[in-house]
Amino acid sequence: MKTLLIALLCSLRLAAGTDDSFLLRGATIHTVSGADIANGAVLVRDGKIVEVGAKVAAPKGVRIIEVKGLHVYPGMIDSATEIGLSEIGAVRETNDTAEIGDFNPQLRAIIAVNPASEHIPVTRANGITTVITMPTGGIVCGQSALIHLDGWTWQEMEIRPSAAMNLRFPVIQTSSPRFAMVEGRGRTPYPEARRNYERRLQQLQDFFEQARRYQKAKAAGATEADLKFEAMLPVLEGKQPVVVWAERERAIREALRFAEREKIRMVLAGGDEAFKLAGELKSKNIPVVLGPTLSLPSQEDDPYDRAYTLPAELHRAGVKIAFGTFSTSAVRNLPYQAAMAVAFGLPQQEGLKAVTLNPAEIWGVGEQLGSIEKGKWADLIVTDGDPLETRTQIKQCFIKGKVVDLENKHHRLYEKYLNRP
Repeated sequence: MKTLLIALLCSLRLAAGTDDSFLLRGATIHTVSGADIANGAVLVRDGKIVEVGAKVAAPKGVRIIEVKGLHVYPGMIDSATEIGLSEIGAVRETNDTAEIGDFNPQLRAIIAVNPASEHIPVTRANGITTVITMPTGGIVCGQSALIHLDGWTWQEMEIRPSAAMNLRFPVIQTSSPRFAMVEGRGRTPYPEARRNYERRLQQLQDFFEQARRYQKAKAAGATEADLKFEAMLPVLEGKQPVVVWAERERAIREALRFAEREKIRMVLAGGDEAFKLAGELKSKNIPVVLGPTLSLPSQEDDPYDRAYTLPAELHRAGVKIAFGTFSTSAVRNLPYQAAMAVAFGLPQQEGLKAVTLNPAEIWGVGEQLGSIEKGKWADLIVTDGDPLETRTQIKQCFIKGKVVDLENKHHRLYEKYLNRP
């Protein structure tokens, strides 16, 4: 009996080991990094791509998945979300995106991620396999995490648990967004708003100076550990990028000066008026994570299509771009944000790169994700058309070579009401 049980366990282990090894055959392979391969194949072993081409044979014992007439793309990447940190925006108890205080670099979004979030299956059913999930409160908000949208625990989901530090650059705020549409309410006189801005900017500069003093003291062995300043060391050493949230031209310009003075690796987030500084962004090699293109102009005198054309303008200037939905519930719309930019001048291939290879390179995992190449994780989606088109259906999804269930709450509700009496 004991021998039989051991044999059974061994066979189960062997079977489990083959779940992430297969050959996708017959589809058009869109590698993103190179030319498309008609009637091609992708061989995956132990969750990684080992061969891509027009003539790839299946090794003995490897299962073959026939996908003739379909398309294979790399899984898409959203570069700015709150997935796993926020479930229902209006219910405080389901939100874990911010903490008290303006300077919290020691906070790690990864440990607050809820793998059972209903938003995760809804998102990956539309071809998004990887996201950056980020904290948002204060000035130095904490550390964003790059995660796969599959796993029982956050440890199984993590790719880069501390992918970037988040910094909301101070701005002159004369009105509260909450009362922006109510005349005469929530207004702050300009002189007071200016003083608040200067105070917060000075606090930011002082915090970085304190962090540098801590860095020197630690190197000399003359200080006790401080969690806040320990978290700043990778930033000061240039090992961890800083996502700087800035929208208007003035804020972006000052953020660029700050980044140069502090010698930090900057990634601009938002950047509504980044087109005004495109040349400087290019010369400093600073990528931009753009917000949703499917949005109204941020200023009342902007052209109606300002958000639509911004990606194309930055691309023409040579700036590397990626898209972020800056959301939880709308992450599933990521491909359509890129599609709108394509409709307004961004080359189609660049639109696809902005949700695949570009973000992988921005977050330092270009050797692991973002395209269909030998040696990379098999994050793949099988579709019946271009994933940037709304009518395209995701037929299969693989994360690290494992089949991901596409069932989700939206589909269950659709079936429920479709079949009601």
